[in-house]
Amino acid sequence: MIAGLRELHARVARAWAVSGALVCFLAFSAPALAGTGLPTPWQIDFQTPASPVMEAIYSFHAFLTILSAAITLFVMVLLGICIFRFNERANPVPSKTTHHTALEIVWTVIPAIILIVIFVPSLRILFDQLEIPKSDLTVKATGTAQWTWTYTYPDQGGFSFDSNMLQDNERKPGQPRLLAVDNEMVVPVNKVVRVQVTAEGIIHAFAMPSFGLKLDAIPGRLNETWFKATREGIFYGQCSELCGRNHAFMPIAIRVVSEREFTAWVEEAKKKFAAAPDPAAVVVAEAAR
Repeated sequence: MIAGLRELHARVARAWAVSGALVCFLAFSAPALAGTGLPTPWQIDFQTPASPVMEAIYSFHAFLTILSAAITLFVMVLLGICIFRFNERANPVPSKTTHHTALEIVWTVIPAIILIVIFVPSLRILFDQLEIPKSDLTVKATGTAQWTWTYTYPDQGGFSFDSNMLQDNERKPGQPRLLAVDNEMVVPVNKVVRVQVTAEGIIHAFAMPSFGLKLDAIPGRLNETWFKATREGIFYGQCSELCGRNHAFMPIAIRVVSEREFTAWVEEAKKKFAAAPDPAAVVVAEAAR
């Protein structure tokens, strides 16, 4: 019987070793599997961060993953000790100890310290997300009842335009399906962008994973968030609120360019999307300054 228990213990140990190696492989290979600006097949990690807030979220997530794995491993070791060392055969005369002051203090203080260690950085990230710094640009994103996004640039003359998902026959080579749009939101790199989010008729949610953005778009209410893109490129997101039959066809595309390219785009966009500016948007932008 003892030989059988030893064989079982050896098999369990080998199984845990293989599982641990697999977890480590997946953890360290995750950055290579994560996409930049859009999801990639078999992705098991966040998209590559492209803003200071998302970089903080990414680091905090990695820290929590390691901490959770360490706690899980510790508990499994304790369970293993209890199973193999304190079973009836190995320990026929059990201890009758009911209290241990030092042990009770330890298992109360250590979890409290762990919670504090988690609480402090999470609170800092929340503060960074909610505290909007002085912005260089304001963009108003409106989710419409037609399951599209309308972008308004109130401090660039107030022009606005609709952003619609490209159909399969409209996409160019390299444009992702269900994510590419006809008109992207364009912002300059390394500039603080204030995003005002609202909706018309239906509740939506403005989400951009690479920037760490997710904010509800509610009719009659103006919510605000911000981001500072640290790299150029096109970044994709989607509406993250179940908003009706076309919820899956409401992508968000943000094109990050240099400041010179952005200035040229603004001049071109003023002509392309020439229309009467939205007075409400202009007033809100002026009040937010």
